[in-house]
Amino acid sequence: MSTMTERALMRAMFDAAIASAQPALCVPPHLPRPEDVKGRLVVLGAGKASAAMARAVEDHWPGALTGLVVTRYGYSVPCERIEIVEAAHPVPDAAGLAAAERMLALAQSLAADDVVLCLISGGGSSLLPLPLPGLTLEDKQQVSRALLASGASISEMNTVRRHLSAIKGGRLAAACHPARVITLLLSDVPGDAPRDIASGPTVGDASTCQDAQGIVQRYGIELPAQVRQVLESGAGESVKPEDPRLANITTHIVAAPQQALQAAATVASQHGYTPHILSDAIEGEARDVGKVLAALALQVAERGEPFKTPCAILSGGETTVTLRGKGRGGRNVECLLSFAIAARGHARIHALMGDTDGVDGMEEIAGAVASPDTLARAFAQGIHPQRSLDANDGHGFFEALGDSVITGPTLTNVNDFRVVLITA
Repeated sequence: MSTMTERALMRAMFDAAIASAQPALCVPPHLPRPEDVKGRLVVLGAGKASAAMARAVEDHWPGALTGLVVTRYGYSVPCERIEIVEAAHPVPDAAGLAAAERMLALAQSLAADDVVLCLISGGGSSLLPLPLPGLTLEDKQQVSRALLASGASISEMNTVRRHLSAIKGGRLAAACHPARVITLLLSDVPGDAPRDIASGPTVGDASTCQDAQGIVQRYGIELPAQVRQVLESGAGESVKPEDPRLANITTHIVAAPQQALQAAATVASQHGYTPHILSDAIEGEARDVGKVLAALALQVAERGEPFKTPCAILSGGETTVTLRGKGRGGRNVECLLSFAIAARGHARIHALMGDTDGVDGMEEIAGAVASPDTLARAFAQGIHPQRSLDANDGHGFFEALGDSVITGPTLTNVNDFRVVLITA
């Protein structure tokens, strides 16, 4: 059995998950052969990991290349030949808009012999906020805030985004025609669907404006009049998979949540805990997922079913939060706080939940840890766990206990990471 504390072991598992998805490891094997590039190699990209992906390309590409990549503030990596621009996430800003305009113009300048290497990772939707004609950045910001607060899944949010964008939903790839496009995707979405990673700028999209309208109605989202008009008129229709402009496109998923969970599972095994990966694609309301995971952990701890102890229960995916309060929250700390309440301070149950990009919600905090004494320490400080959950104040709760997990920019993003340790 490991001599590490449970907290240290869970952090080592989280770090291993992040390390397994570093662009320096997963990008180089998917680069084109130099002899297959007859014209220019142009790198375009967007996402929280895109600058690190760009650096990996520069480090392993022997010939000439140029390009433009937009990443989140604080996630820039020095590059010599590829320009790196920083912009806002999760609510877009003018820097992202300007970068998207330049990227689309660059795509439209390509020739048939050119090759576009498109580097896409999670966060790209907010970082490429180029609205369709008739819409403004302010429209996109308003819709983005409403979607984030609605409880809609990431797939549903991106369906709406694709139909309001001049660059997503396959439009960037269509603009690159007749050049060849190679897209390298670092997946942060449940199921690894390419059209949902950064809303699929180089991927054909079978969903429709009508689908987007249905999502808006389902969650009662108030849209600006001009946004509603784009959806109702069909003017926002995305580029469909059968579009001939997409015929010369190759897409590779170079890193995904499952491999991150497998890396963490290896660490658990090395320290005497039997790992069990539940799923890399769990969705749903974060506080509900927390309750279910706690019920499972209690069954294991008290009944030895369905797993024997000591064990590590791992899961990933992307939960959602329906905002009810005005606290400082994120989906991982919301899930963890709900878990801690439902686990009732069981002496053998520990958990860490965090986002592999290092940012849970709007804060530069990846997540947090929960221990058997979490609830008792909170009450001793006069903090009521359920009230904190009701206020969506997961970060406030765990920060007061000194239980936040802070990684800094991880330069990758394979979504949520959850581990529940149950000791013997």
